[in-house]
Amino acid sequence: MKSVAPPGQRIAMIIGAALLAALIGPTGAMAQGFPNKPVKLVLPYSPGGIIDYVGRQVAQHLGDAIGQPVVAENRPGAGGINGTDSVARSTPDGYTLVLMDPAIVINPTLQPSMPYDLFKQLQTVSIISTSPEVLVVAPQLPVKTLAELIAYGKANPGKMNFASAGVGTTPHLGAELFMQRAGIEATHVPYRSIGQSYPDMMANKIQFSFSSIAGALPFTTDNRVNPIATTGLKRSPVYPDKPTVDEAGLKGFEVDLWLGVFAPKGIPADALAKLNSGLLSILKKPELIAALAKVGVEPNGTGPQEGEKFLTSEYDKWKGVITTGNIKPQ
Repeated sequence: MKSVAPPGQRIAMIIGAALLAALIGPTGAMAQGFPNKPVKLVLPYSPGGIIDYVGRQVAQHLGDAIGQPVVAENRPGAGGINGTDSVARSTPDGYTLVLMDPAIVINPTLQPSMPYDLFKQLQTVSIISTSPEVLVVAPQLPVKTLAELIAYGKANPGKMNFASAGVGTTPHLGAELFMQRAGIEATHVPYRSIGQSYPDMMANKIQFSFSSIAGALPFTTDNRVNPIATTGLKRSPVYPDKPTVDEAGLKGFEVDLWLGVFAPKGIPADALAKLNSGLLSILKKPELIAALAKVGVEPNGTGPQEGEKFLTSEYDKWKGVITTGNIKPQ
């Protein structure tokens, strides 16, 4: 004869089974922890640039570190705003991230309106890299040092042109910060990319620019344009014989083409910690360090809180430059 549990025991068994199913979930999520499925890394620019290159390198190594694939996905548009917005509005579960550059702190001041609130909707996972700009000048310009460039600018107010990759880009704002600090004036000539400006610089139609190292290197290697300083607080290993702008006289001057990984605000603490530790571990890998060095990028790696403080300081710096220069978007 089949034994039947008393009604009270049967109810307890049913409740217990339901609680266990809720804890484990249909895919065993509680047992597996974060992550238990692929992570998406949004790259908010078109393929071919530094963010695309670095993002795909980071995605590959981070996937190995956290035990799940990290899928890089380009979502370009509006100077990085579209892709970043898609992440800011996504579910804060750690499975959607964005790799972004200083435009993330520049756009809120430069643009008349933004679809998301940087500090209310995004969380810094880590500032993963640093990359100074290099100040290059036309070969015909009679200057070899930063001091000589400033003196020439003061003696020829408004007669020099400087190039950038567009209004509000870091090369543009780096030059604006330099002119504000140095007390000189020059005319801004924006190009679609900084690489397009070099023929005009070689022809002395453009006198100087602040360029990414990756963009400048092909032209400085054979002296088609002249590098005179870099914009970090320490010398660049790519241009070790060139002083920083800081050591050449403008104390505290720094322009960094840093890259950071961001998640939607509200990401669970365990997911944030796992992603951060994964990023910090891969940034020590010799093969990733070598890959980043090819485009003038050095690993950095911050914790989330340190990254948030850095983000605020960068926001304040570029807001001051944009406001002082009365810079408007194109």
